[in-house]
Amino acid sequence: VFLSKKEVKMANLKSSKTRVKRNKKREVINSNRLNAVRTDVKKVRAAVAKKDKAGAEKAFKQAESSLAKAKSKRTIKANAADRLVSKLAKALKKLAGK
Repeated sequence: VFLSKKEVKMANLKSSKTRVKRNKKREVINSNRLNAVRTDVKKVRAAVAKKDKAGAEKAFKQAESSLAKAKSKRTIKANAADRLVSKLAKALKKLAGK
């Protein structure tokens, strides 16, 4: 992760230097986790659009799991995760009803 010239600040204390390193690592981990969540949600929506019930259910299970993990690690807010799961479940239920 690269910082712009404006953002680069030299840490003086050892704990500050450690915190800078840790923050960079966490940023990478969080962005990867968020990308995984987005991909899983897209898979569910794509399966629902194709009206593929089995594929949508399988993708929903994966998306729900990745959303729960992101929620527990506080990568995304709890309400946002719950809202997304609810929307996806509603779409899946609508698909099953047809």
